[in-house]
Amino acid sequence: MREYMEYFKTWEEKIGAFIEIDEKTIENSGFKGVGKSGEKIGEKSVSGLPFAVKDNIAVKGRSISCGSKLLENVKSPYTATAVKKLEAKGAWVIGKTNLDEFGMGSSTDNSALKKTNNPWDTSRVAGGSSGGSAAAVAAGLVPFALGTDTGGSIRQPAAFCGVVGLKPTYGAVSRFGLVAYASSLETAGVLADSVERCGTVFSIIRGKDENDQTSVEAPANAPKPEERSGRPRIIGVLPPESVAKAIAAAADGGADSEQALSIAAQAATLEEEVRRGFETAKKNLAALGHTLVDVEIPSLKYGVPAYYAIAAAEASANLARFDGIRYGKRPDWAENPDDLIDKAREAGFGGEVKLRILLGAFVLRSGFQDRYYLRAQRIRAGIRRSFEALLGGADYADSGVCCDAVLLPVFPTRAFDRGPSTLSPFAQKAADLYTCCANLAGLPALSFPASVEHGLPVGVQLLGRAFAEAALLDIAEGYEKEHPFPHPSGYEPFWG
Repeated sequence: MREYMEYFKTWEEKIGAFIEIDEKTIENSGFKGVGKSGEKIGEKSVSGLPFAVKDNIAVKGRSISCGSKLLENVKSPYTATAVKKLEAKGAWVIGKTNLDEFGMGSSTDNSALKKTNNPWDTSRVAGGSSGGSAAAVAAGLVPFALGTDTGGSIRQPAAFCGVVGLKPTYGAVSRFGLVAYASSLETAGVLADSVERCGTVFSIIRGKDENDQTSVEAPANAPKPEERSGRPRIIGVLPPESVAKAIAAAADGGADSEQALSIAAQAATLEEEVRRGFETAKKNLAALGHTLVDVEIPSLKYGVPAYYAIAAAEASANLARFDGIRYGKRPDWAENPDDLIDKAREAGFGGEVKLRILLGAFVLRSGFQDRYYLRAQRIRAGIRRSFEALLGGADYADSGVCCDAVLLPVFPTRAFDRGPSTLSPFAQKAADLYTCCANLAGLPALSFPASVEHGLPVGVQLLGRAFAEAALLDIAEGYEKEHPFPHPSGYEPFWG
């Protein structure tokens, strides 16, 4: 216990992964640590293991701040279904992790409560919005953590911190107890220190929940997440260069539009280290016997604008409840109810949240829905059809599909720093291109470390057909066996 707690506190002081830590539960658990002093706990069970929960997922009696001043010091009155399932198997919650406010961001620097640093280089971001969960796993503070993914919020921090990140099929995991940013896009998922542990946790938390009508059981003929075949697969590779070129060629709206698209195309272009990591992943997957084929998805270039139109619209509706009356911290004084709401939101919401609420209100205005919101929904349907043409549909009927998975970069850069050379907010949004399309299509995607370039991990992701998490885990587990995943300096293994 003492050895683990000293290790935990030393790392936490450097990275700031947690908003709330429950030391009393740690003491009462009898957990002794299993690094230097005892037998390791296996990956095929979560019994006795601590885990962390992103602070927009409910745990009874614990913080549910969502990284916002508006909900600071609020305690949840109930526990999310995914957490309950893990606790029923003997795992226990060690604390709540930091996040971008209401899940809106790519760095976890948008949290109103604290900043989270990357364990590989504390001058760099951990990614977002599940940056606290990713940093905690990367530093070895917990073997796994729960996060949420609306447009890449599990996979991008997983790539930045060098851990495994699974965004499940939409509906595969109950969203009951999740404070949603964008309800039709968001899902709870897993960050873990190994592919096998990620699969174990997912197999526990998946399944239909009577408290969440969007949750569903996987089709009977879909592969089971605990099953591994190890067989060679056909993997489609989406060349990043073709995506950036397609964006650059799409400018047709005047000087302002051309400038914005130019920035977007530049943001989608991979930095040299990420390009090397992506090529390394391709080479290693081919060496494992998988067949790699280049594929094209022309509609992908419209993914980011469609994603932000839909996500902002849903956010503006979801966050309307936080008014200082029903939810949220009230101002000390107000002249009337409207003034109370204005003051509560002005003081409680950060700049990024206000921006997305305003954008959402704009696209939902009368006369603008057809032009923006409904058009974005049509693009969303087109992107889903494009992926289904490659991977197959959720019904698992034989359809002559050509790929078992699609290989993509996760983000165009490694973990970026906080200096003047950092990505602009617009560039960060444009860089979501590689992750947000899985959310638009409702498909599973798995991020895992491909290599380490100049001292920082580079992640890649596999995207599969609906409820094909098992295939993605199978491919990545084979990769991990031949190319063990790296850890930051100072990491100690407290679990097997």
